[in-house]
Amino acid sequence: MRIDIISVVPDLLASPFSHSILKRANDKGLLQVNVINLREYTTYARAQVDDYQFGGGAGMVMMIEPLVNAIESLQRERIYDEIIYLTPDGKTFDQKTANSLSLKNNLLMICGHYKGIDQRVRDHFITREISIGDYVLSGGELAAAVLTDAIGRLIPGVLNDESSALTDSFQDNLLAPPVYTRPEVFRGWGIPDVLKSGNHKLIEEWRHEQSVQRTTERRPDLLSE
Repeated sequence: MRIDIISVVPDLLASPFSHSILKRANDKGLLQVNVINLREYTTYARAQVDDYQFGGGAGMVMMIEPLVNAIESLQRERIYDEIIYLTPDGKTFDQKTANSLSLKNNLLMICGHYKGIDQRVRDHFITREISIGDYVLSGGELAAAVLTDAIGRLIPGVLNDESSALTDSFQDNLLAPPVYTRPEVFRGWGIPDVLKSGNHKLIEEWRHEQSVQRTTERRPDLLSE
């Protein structure tokens, strides 16, 4: 899979993709992430990519010309399955969306800044608008990192144990059950006996019961979906 990300502050994304799972995915050749500096596609002086909004009002708007230049330049090199705009008014990102996007080959993400991007880019180029929550960030870079991480770990071969992702929270609309590791007893606190039984059928039944209980208590809305 290839993910291209258009940003006005590409240095913000240097660290998230240089460590841990995403780095291993890149090293294995399973996920290629490229961050594109939008300022390289502007024809305006001083690498300008934003301007005042028509009609007045506080805040600058990302200009249409640099964005279209960047998008069309990238489109000449490959066909994108989705062109995603990270925006607070997009559809809330969830595990189902991550699962769906992980099956794609080429994704292009656009990180908003200031008051957002010129609406004409959204009207004519964007195929999907995504939000990572009901709050506003300074830019879409952190949201792009969240999507890339959530999508990348689902690609077969990225995780050492591929079944791990299938038991994460929100798969099958359930939260993950409690987990334990060594030592078996710490300060007198033990672990459930069933986990020491060696009976895998009973263990899986216990884990499912715990998932349902935790989901009922914490996210009952998931059970109604």
